Amino acid sequence: MLRAASKATASTQAVLARKAIITQGWQRGIRTSASRSKEIEVFIDGKPVNVEEGSAIIQAAEKANVTIPRFCYHERLGIAGNCRMCLVEIEKSPKLAASCAMPVGPGMRVLTNTPKIKQAREGVMEFLLANHPLDCPICDQGGECDLQDQSMRYGTDRGRFFENKRAVEDKDIGPLVKTTMTRCIHCTRCVRFINEVAGTGELGTTGRGNDMQIGTYVSKPLDSELSGNIIDLCPVGALTSKPYAFNARPWELKNTESIDVMDALGSNIRVDSRGEEVMRIIPRTNDAINEEWISDKARFVYDGLKRQRLTTPLVREGDKFVPTTWSDALSLVADRFQTTAPEQMRAVAGDLADAESMVALKDLFNAAGSENLSIDALNNKRAPAFGVDVRSNYTFNATIAGVEDADVVLLIGTNPRHEAPVLNARLRKPYLATTAEFGVIGEPVDLTYEYEHIGKTPAAIEDLVQGKGEFAKRLQSAKRPLVVVGGAVGEMSNGADVMAAVARLAEKVPQLVTDEWNGLSVLQYAAGRTAALDIGFVPNRQSSQEPGKFIYLLGADEVNPADIPQDAFVVYQGHHGDAGAHLADVVLPSAAYTEKTATYVNTEGRAQLTRQAVEVPGAAREDWKIIRALSEIAGLTLPYDDVSALRARMADVCPTLVYGEVGSSSAVAQLGLAQLRASDGRKLDGAFVKVIEDYYMTDAISRASRTMARSSATFSKQQQKQQKQSGGGSSSSAATA
Repeated sequence: MLRAASKATASTQAVLARKAIITQGWQRGIRTSASRSKEIEVFIDGKPVNVEEGSAIIQAAEKANVTIPRFCYHERLGIAGNCRMCLVEIEKSPKLAASCAMPVGPGMRVLTNTPKIKQAREGVMEFLLANHPLDCPICDQGGECDLQDQSMRYGTDRGRFFENKRAVEDKDIGPLVKTTMTRCIHCTRCVRFINEVAGTGELGTTGRGNDMQIGTYVSKPLDSELSGNIIDLCPVGALTSKPYAFNARPWELKNTESIDVMDALGSNIRVDSRGEEVMRIIPRTNDAINEEWISDKARFVYDGLKRQRLTTPLVREGDKFVPTTWSDALSLVADRFQTTAPEQMRAVAGDLADAESMVALKDLFNAAGSENLSIDALNNKRAPAFGVDVRSNYTFNATIAGVEDADVVLLIGTNPRHEAPVLNARLRKPYLATTAEFGVIGEPVDLTYEYEHIGKTPAAIEDLVQGKGEFAKRLQSAKRPLVVVGGAVGEMSNGADVMAAVARLAEKVPQLVTDEWNGLSVLQYAAGRTAALDIGFVPNRQSSQEPGKFIYLLGADEVNPADIPQDAFVVYQGHHGDAGAHLADVVLPSAAYTEKTATYVNTEGRAQLTRQAVEVPGAAREDWKIIRALSEIAGLTLPYDDVSALRARMADVCPTLVYGEVGSSSAVAQLGLAQLRASDGRKLDGAFVKVIEDYYMTDAISRASRTMARSSATFSKQQQKQQKQSGGGSSSSAATA
């Protein structure tokens, strides 16, 4: 009886251990650095390896460089344990165990390649292929399919299933993801991603056994800015890219590692091209920035790169643009440049401008005696309230990966779900781990996690400074508080007063800025913004406040036409015939981010390079080369002839443009706070500015994309339908937590 009782106890403990690892599985991606436990030694195929206590066997095998096949397991998602492909043998255990759901124990000995395991894998593959259609010749997953690869390596050469195969109706989940659900093997990776990472909870399973299906419960598109990631997660061809369908095979494509510029996060991407055309964009893994996710705009915007392109220099004659040669166009620009007084000249850098071109343009205008430089911001006649003297005042000081360590988060005038969707997914991690509480000052929106809405206007910041409300107490007692200020806040008319209030709040929160942690962070929304502030591409005290007679738009497409005088001579240098080009007298065609090797600095201050994936179309040229040629014709030749010399100049202007330091010292941060507090104004009325009205239409490339246009139309209709069903109210459910 005692022996039976001990067996029952051991069995209960094993069940509890398995439950623990399943729970820890979805928390694995949301653990903080403070929650690490001790390491233990286990043996994988006789090879000793030290792993963190509580890890799964499959993780220990990865650390030992032993491959265990899997379909449902993914290191950044919760544990499902339903494909059974990862079965292993454990010494003294009578049955095979699923290595993804079994925690390691001290001294555990695991075998991963025995005849018993081989037979089990063949059986699993036979079951999976029993209902799988023979679509490989026409499937877009062909050549990158886990099911193909593992059936070749672990499957048998014949099957025993002669019944009719199951057929499942395809689901319409939007203009981005194509579904062929007959191929689905029910690994539930897509379901777990949408529920855990994206946080919208629209995908799920219905039915049981042979009738089980994955879908959206009701027929509707996936309302998530990260939905395209389920294409990468799907191990078969059930979920593929709708815009990429039947366009290319993976072995036809050239792969180029690059950086995304659709937001200021600087997500690492891979650009796949064939000939002169970008065929698709997929993510690259970088745990410090985007992990292995990218936003839908970063993934699907590429078709906008070949539409409405500027491929030859243009000169306005009356109401029409007439093609011309580079020499004639540059001579005309140089002539007006030389004959305009320095105080009547102005240069405006757009959201997608790279660091090289901004340094060259600033040097050219400085050589002409002009300091009239500005960014294409809400108010480009005035420098942002952050200032450019202290870098910590305009960068994301907590770092992108550091947000996972925060315990109390305050968002001021920002919507990270639209301004940086991948960062918003990071913010969900401490929320899911129940280690963080959130507060929002600004318009209430659905952020995919619950928060306390503190107020709509900047006046709510002063309430927190005065210690009013429960959230103020939680913020002051937090060990790792995080205050995220939207980049648009510094561009508001009363931005200096708002930032001064934020600085006063930082004084009241003792752990916000310390030697170990700087939680006061600014989330920029444009890819070129941080580099522009590093360079000092902003108006200074000597800048003329006049609109100017000569205006140079460097990819500036958001500029207000009312700010440009009718008699001004406007030069537009950019890659798309967007709003800025329509205002120009001379158009100089340049390269897009996939067509040049250029420097972009992300919101946390990390300098990264895009890489040229395809050739520049037509007669277009790289931005800095155009400016260098113009300087020579204008008689103000810039002292660099190649990109190496230009980057040496960039290092002189600001070393972080080349070396990309992330973070700053506590002393520097305190100096920045003192600068922000210099404004004693208390003008905290008015509302915060919403910089992104339509997530899918934010720049020249996305506005030229048909895929983004379809997405915008689809989700606009869906939002109108939801508002109509809710009686005209907001469709956000999490905004009023």
